[in-house]
Amino acid sequence: MRSRRSPSAQRPPKATALYTDAERQRRDASRWTIVQGVLAPLQFAAFLISLWLVLRYLTTDEGLASATASVVIKTLLLYAIMITGSLWERDVFGRYLFARAFFWEDVVSMLVLALHTAYLAALVTGALPPRGQMYLALAAYASYVFNAGQFLLKLRAARKERGPRAGATVRFAGVAE
Repeated sequence: MRSRRSPSAQRPPKATALYTDAERQRRDASRWTIVQGVLAPLQFAAFLISLWLVLRYLTTDEGLASATASVVIKTLLLYAIMITGSLWERDVFGRYLFARAFFWEDVVSMLVLALHTAYLAALVTGALPPRGQMYLALAAYASYVFNAGQFLLKLRAARKERGPRAGATVRFAGVAE
């Protein structure tokens, strides 16, 4: 049986560009693009080191102080990247958060931020024992990895949009390339 929908209703919707020409120009001119580009790999390195230290503590019961310090450092870098990422988004899209192009990434970023902040609250208040704090840090890290994946997909989309030779810049968990 044939569908009664019109031919245009059967076509998938056309994908919208990640950036307009004006947004691309503002992105390239923003000082926060470079800041994001520096903070992103720094935060990722802190994440990898911290993940190793947290897992080491959970498996050996050794190195609690190192693991704790590493999670705090990772969290402070997350705050820095979220603040500068919001400033970047304001420069490019005219709003601090939830711009059309990065709406879902920003939604998940709020979860990432909440879990990292919950870790700090548990650390300061002692609401969780050390092992519980480390498991909370792992939950925060899992959300960070998911969010980083979202931004990597945006980076890939921006590169495809501009062609193979264009140096597209996109936030990656607050990171720009």
